[in-house]
Amino acid sequence: MKKTLLQGIVGLTAILSFGTQASEQLEDYTLEQVVVFSRHGLRAPLASPNSTLGKVTPNSWPQWDTPASYLTTRGGVLESYFGHYFSEWLVDNKLLAANDCPSKNDVYIYTNSLQRTIATGQFFSVGAFPGCNIPVIHKEKLGTMDPVFFPVIRDGSPEFKQAAIASINQTADIKGIEGLNEKLGKAYQDMSKIINYPQSSNCLTDKQCDFTKLPTQLIIEKGKEPGVTGPLRTGTSIADAFILQYYEGAPLKDIAWGKIKNNQQFEQLVAIKEHYNTVLFGSPIIAKQVAAKLTQYIDHSFSEKKNQHKFTLLVGHDSNVASLFSAMQIKSYTLPEQFETTPIGGKIVFQKWRNNKNGEAFMKIEYFYQSTDQIRNLSQLNRNNPPHKVTLEMENCPINAMGFCSFATFKQTIKNIAK
Repeated sequence: MKKTLLQGIVGLTAILSFGTQASEQLEDYTLEQVVVFSRHGLRAPLASPNSTLGKVTPNSWPQWDTPASYLTTRGGVLESYFGHYFSEWLVDNKLLAANDCPSKNDVYIYTNSLQRTIATGQFFSVGAFPGCNIPVIHKEKLGTMDPVFFPVIRDGSPEFKQAAIASINQTADIKGIEGLNEKLGKAYQDMSKIINYPQSSNCLTDKQCDFTKLPTQLIIEKGKEPGVTGPLRTGTSIADAFILQYYEGAPLKDIAWGKIKNNQQFEQLVAIKEHYNTVLFGSPIIAKQVAAKLTQYIDHSFSEKKNQHKFTLLVGHDSNVASLFSAMQIKSYTLPEQFETTPIGGKIVFQKWRNNKNGEAFMKIEYFYQSTDQIRNLSQLNRNNPPHKVTLEMENCPINAMGFCSFATFKQTIKNIAK
């Protein structure tokens, strides 16, 4: 895939460097603490003959050697490479010592209680701290969602439901979710052709033969994730399966049964998934509620208490990233050489720095991620071949030329979100 794929999908980013733009140098600051929120690594898709995906096409989905939704072996290797790079980055920035196992007070790894998130934390730890006994903490029974990472509706009132649906519709399009479906009409039609929908079980057995007209309904229920039925949801699952095939290194002739012929087609399909996450988890009313526990955790991680961990890794999902970014009011950004805005294995890196001269504390937020080529080619990451990164900015915490915003402002802003 060329680097032009999906560039521009969400506007311009502020990519900042510590070069001649900055009047001060990084050496004038000390890195005191890092909290990373990571999306889990490369997993197997949710496709089987009896699944929703199995019923939308007569074609056979490829069989993976990993159970559906589990981190793949390749995903584990990629995550260990990311861990290796982070160990070098932490040493280079003098937060951890080289060639020493960090203590349990230095490093804390906490994941959602699903296989793919736990395994992501484990492989990261192996890559970052080989031979060291770093526990990977998950607090619920395996296969159960941890409340910190579970983006569920917690308000069951009719008033909240009405406000949430209005927020989703406003985020979707001037004409609401139906307007978004109209906007994505060509993408849905192309997808219908790729999967040969007219010959699917949905059409032949259930007589639902127009992919673009699948019934659409917004689902806002206490104790459940926000949901939607129809082509946006089904199209997201299909696009996700194709993306995962590409990341897993499948030959291009085997991805989507060889029917994706160019970047424009792939861009259209990925856009369905991007809109799904933005609309369902990024609409402001939803985001503030479903991201509350995660923002509280990040806030507490940066408290002024003594013996805070120097490095914390949290592992969750792209829905967490979408809701967190919306709640924090992260300005529009793009990820060059990636076709997702919340890519597999991508890491939001919250960094607390302190000015050595006057003692003032600052926050810097960067998105570290592997490019599509780095994922597909199983590229090792290190100082000479680092992951990509962009600097992020919150609307209410302006950054300087070095990408720093006031730590006090960051704390107050995130406290307001976490209320």
